[in-house]
Amino acid sequence: MKTTLPLVLGSSSIFRQQQLARLGLHFQTASPDFDETPHFGETGEDTALRLAIGKAQSLKTRFPAALIIGTDQVAWCEGRQLGKPMSVANAQQMLQKLSGKKITFYSAVCLLNTFSDGLYHHVDKTVVTMRELTSEQITAYLRREPDAVYCAGAAKSESLGAALLEKVETCDPNALIGLPIFRLIDFLQAEGVDTL
Repeated sequence: MKTTLPLVLGSSSIFRQQQLARLGLHFQTASPDFDETPHFGETGEDTALRLAIGKAQSLKTRFPAALIIGTDQVAWCEGRQLGKPMSVANAQQMLQKLSGKKITFYSAVCLLNTFSDGLYHHVDKTVVTMRELTSEQITAYLRREPDAVYCAGAAKSESLGAALLEKVETCDPNALIGLPIFRLIDFLQAEGVDTL
């Protein structure tokens, strides 16, 4: 049965909005209000899932009868979580440390039905091998891709950041950008939203 519930993307990320828009669905966006501080001892996968669900649930009172998509992405390298650098200087340091290394990106997605309290969730794991990068290459990349400072690991893979990557291992190439579309489509179909 088709749903009449509105679809809400609980994210202010323009990248995730663009990803969802490609499915041709009518949706609105809302910025979640949820503390994104990682918990001590939490794995990258656990953090991503907790934040995705928490973000969706933080919008329940604003949208008491809706399908809310919650998302989060955590980058993990050598046993520690990589945040968003938020400045060019931090991004430069981060990319120098990541040069030639493997990074695991945990991209979580959930779909919360605030009318029935139904919840679907999934975490996609993408392993990226970074190229060996020179300081000059990193500087040129950050000059040409200023939004990279807002991306986990400073790797904006959907555009010039692809040049930083040597190899990507994933089940869903969309997940690296931040929204695991393949599994989200399953969740939407289970809730009566046709994507085709």
